[in-house]
Amino acid sequence: MSDCIFCKLVEGKIPSTRIYEDENVIGFKDLRPQAQVHHLFIHRRHTRDIIDLVSCDPDQLGDLFRAIATYTAKESLTREGFRLVTNLGPDAGQTVFHTHFHVLAGEQLGSFGA
Repeated sequence: MSDCIFCKLVEGKIPSTRIYEDENVIGFKDLRPQAQVHHLFIHRRHTRDIIDLVSCDPDQLGDLFRAIATYTAKESLTREGFRLVTNLGPDAGQTVFHTHFHVLAGEQLGSFGA
């Protein structure tokens, strides 16, 4: 998608600090971190959000989760725990409409209640 900032990142037209990369997924540092560790994971193929991903290309979800599991285990983030978040739509805080997951860790994160 020509106007998508994450698609431009995949193409190398926009710089990023990549922390993970394989044939399907790229992980990179968030520009405005909300935790000591705040990374984004995106699929190289564009989908708008998780609903679009599941209806158009559900295999992407497996690619993304495998990449996140591999990275978090390698970096020992699974020891103390991490939060995995995706936002769907503007009211939920989605500002870039390319499916992505936030990995937050490195400190005690506030609770959502439960």
